[in-house]
Amino acid sequence: MSNIATLERSATRAPHLRAVPPLIEQAPAAVAPAVPADLPATRSPRGFALYVGLDEIKAAEAGVSLPLLVDALRRTLAELAPGAETHATVALAPHGSGGRDLDVVRLALQEPGAIARTKAADEEEKDEDYGVTVDISRKRVLIDGDSAAFTYKEFELLQYLVLREGRTIERTELVGALWQSPDDETPGERTIDVHVRRLRAKLGRYEDIVRTVRGVGYRFDRHADVVIRYGHGTPSPDRF
Repeated sequence: MSNIATLERSATRAPHLRAVPPLIEQAPAAVAPAVPADLPATRSPRGFALYVGLDEIKAAEAGVSLPLLVDALRRTLAELAPGAETHATVALAPHGSGGRDLDVVRLALQEPGAIARTKAADEEEKDEDYGVTVDISRKRVLIDGDSAAFTYKEFELLQYLVLREGRTIERTELVGALWQSPDDETPGERTIDVHVRRLRAKLGRYEDIVRTVRGVGYRFDRHADVVIRYGHGTPSPDRF
């Protein structure tokens, strides 16, 4: 997928493609993208890259081809900015490879943002291959890479403790926080012990990540075998 090849300018002109009329006469202020206000004074824009996600089959269905599109874009740019220099490459991927066309193009052409996301995803997958992964954003628990069959209430219980890492949570607090719905039958404090036992049973050899504080309640402490996935931002301990 990392292979790229220069796409030579096609000599064929697409009869149904034409250059977009210059926009300067109608809206001068909207011609170029705004330059970020915080751009360092030592740097200035020198051009832009436009990534196009489109395979040959989709192009053919639209009645065009990749060389024709490149030629049309070049001719349009030549009319709008005769002094502009252009270079076109085509991103190659193995036959049958999945993913969005645009994502494949950005990764094949080494776009920094795409590379960073791929590395982060790879690291996340490695972390999930062993130990316990509590995925807050996806509401799931992985144990040694396999999804654990937690009930909704069991996940809520574990999540409540995880988001309050290092703090001992009394049984009364757990009951008040996790059984707020009018439809829920409020359990006794000892019922919490039953839920915790079931939770620990599903954690298997990692059951000790949920600790018992005698006479008080339960606590989650940071553990080397536990990875917490928060998704976009860390949630408040008071909301989940």
